[in-house]
Amino acid sequence: MKSVLVLYYSRGGHTARISRAVADHLLSIGHKCDMMHINEAKAEGIDWAKYDVVALGACVLYGSYHKSVFEFSAQYQAELNSKASSFFSVNVVARNPEKRIPENNKYLQKFIELSAWKPNDVKVIAGKVDYPSWRWYDRMMIQLIMKITDGPTDPKSVIDYTDWEDVKVYAEHLISLAK
Repeated sequence: MKSVLVLYYSRGGHTARISRAVADHLLSIGHKCDMMHINEAKAEGIDWAKYDVVALGACVLYGSYHKSVFEFSAQYQAELNSKASSFFSVNVVARNPEKRIPENNKYLQKFIELSAWKPNDVKVIAGKVDYPSWRWYDRMMIQLIMKITDGPTDPKSVIDYTDWEDVKVYAEHLISLAK
């Protein structure tokens, strides 16, 4: 039995839902798993010694990750490097299968370039378009981006592009990283 910590940054809740699916699957197959938002982790602290594997996930908005993701990975770079660890990027551009390949996903590559932590293991997970739940400004900006990239622009669209079976495969992959 392995112990996994899933850390995440989620703005609209979808990355939290993906993190929960990873945790639930690991628990269902007999492993231990805790999950924490990075803000909670910073406030409460992390007992790094409890975990065999750490996964950090974050969503992309407007072409980048929230600054707190970069701050967290810089602050805990040594701890992340001392463990088997993985970074997963949740973004809607990954609705296209070729953009799920890490080398073809410019958002993931941007994280690797800009982050103090250089994860050895990475994963791209397709996100969710949820226009009705977004603030008007976000909705307008994302509609513009979607128009440019031939994505959905209907303001009533709610489309979950996440491959939930692949999320389970990723969860099991995390166990294979344990030393």
